[in-house]
Amino acid sequence: QVQLVESGGGLVQAGGSLTLSCAASGRTFSNYAMGWFRQAPGKEREFVAIHGWGGGITYYGDAVKGRFTISRDNAKNTVYLQMNSLKSEDTAVYYCAAGRNSVHTYSYDYWGQGTQVTVSS
Repeated sequence: QVQLVESGGGLVQAGGSLTLSCAASGRTFSNYAMGWFRQAPGKEREFVAIHGWGGGITYYGDAVKGRFTISRDNAKNTVYLQMNSLKSEDTAVYYCAAGRNSVHTYSYDYWGQGTQVTVSS
């Protein structure tokens, strides 16, 4: 089992920045790809970013490419999502997840409870 706890969400003005954190406990953190997803009201859960296990490969959804940066610290069992130039359409609940190298939700076995990000225009 892997337990994931997100933090760092909040209210920010358009153009601002936030950094989300996801702390993991349980099984070996470094064995998992870590992903960030988001879900806005009435919409499906959307892929945001992934940091693969081994090699440091990162990949981003088109909507956030160039604005968001994912990183991980295996010594701290933590993955981060630095979000810059935020837009109102970034408003959503953000989830971190642990699983396989994939952009699909079904490839992730463990999920956090989510943290709300609200961007005011």
